Amino acid sequence: MRSLSRRNLLLLGAGALAAAGTAAAHTAVSGHEVPEIRDPMPAAAPSKQDRLKVKPVSHWAAVFQKSWDYQYRHGLPLSRSADSRDHYDLSYDVDSCVAMFRATDQRRYLDRALTFTENVVASAKPSAALPQSGFSDRYRGWASSKSGEHGDEVPLYESYFWRYATTLLTTMRENPGVFGDGGYRARYDKLLAFAEVDIFEKWYARGADDTIYRERTHMAAHWALIALNLARLTGDAGRKSRYTTVADTIATRLRGQLRRNPADARAYFWSDVWESAKRPGQDVGHGNGVMAYVVEARDRGSWWTDADMAAFAALLVTVAWPGGTTYRAFVDGTGSDNGWFADGWVKLGRYDPAVQLRLEKHQVVNDQFAANMALNARLLRG
Repeated sequence: MRSLSRRNLLLLGAGALAAAGTAAAHTAVSGHEVPEIRDPMPAAAPSKQDRLKVKPVSHWAAVFQKSWDYQYRHGLPLSRSADSRDHYDLSYDVDSCVAMFRATDQRRYLDRALTFTENVVASAKPSAALPQSGFSDRYRGWASSKSGEHGDEVPLYESYFWRYATTLLTTMRENPGVFGDGGYRARYDKLLAFAEVDIFEKWYARGADDTIYRERTHMAAHWALIALNLARLTGDAGRKSRYTTVADTIATRLRGQLRRNPADARAYFWSDVWESAKRPGQDVGHGNGVMAYVVEARDRGSWWTDADMAAFAALLVTVAWPGGTTYRAFVDGTGSDNGWFADGWVKLGRYDPAVQLRLEKHQVVNDQFAANMALNARLLRG
């Protein structure tokens, strides 16, 4: 999870009131578990007038530009590193640049995201050439000597970065001007081939239960987003079937985790431990990873509905962030945290101007937050 740094944060004004939510049926559950939630009611569609109340893309682009030069100085060495833990940190920069490109159509943002991702690929080595690797096979990758990894290959770090690297590829594929450009297309093809073989195939072959389906919801969500993206991009029917199976399996398991929130019946609750409903549930910080996947899946019309987004939004604005500078550590509304929503929760603003207006008052803003607020604004304002 990203730490908060004075160098890449901008402090804004105090919080304001807004709410989003939905009603749901429930089933009583005893002990430390929380009630099941079923069939949330759809939220009313916001009016065009409501959508135009939010700050325009230009506002958030100006905020983002304040850290543009710093991002390059910070991100470039991370992209050239052969340690996958550095790529984990770099993922936020790639996501922010992709969001800014989607918000503005300015290719300088696309070009930076591409440069960072191509540098990461260039630093990969065959597993057999990594002395401390526990795999030593034909696939290319990276070792990590940080956070106690002792030079081994780490699926978490790679999935954390490649969820956004594959989102970059999806963005290129869905932009006719970019995809029809021969230079961009050649770069796209090279990165897609790497992602299919040296990311997804590699970890699937090494044992999908341990490396892809994982023991925690947020870890599996990274792979769900990768699989969702690759299913959209691949030209191979067999690969597409496998990607779709992985994405559908994780989505099914994640939906099975959802419960009525004990702090607000309009909101969702889930545990980060599979097949558990015990409180306090998912921590809000790592919940960013779940939200990053869910939002992209909803935008593709896969698995998640507007009613789901309303229930997740209610969780954000009534439970995780009840007001002002009060931030909860867990999705049951307990504990305290630092209010880091930039990697996932902020993306809920694209569905409801009330949520976006609430996020406009958030005090903890960095480049990734600003970029996704810009994208939210574009989608809301049409």
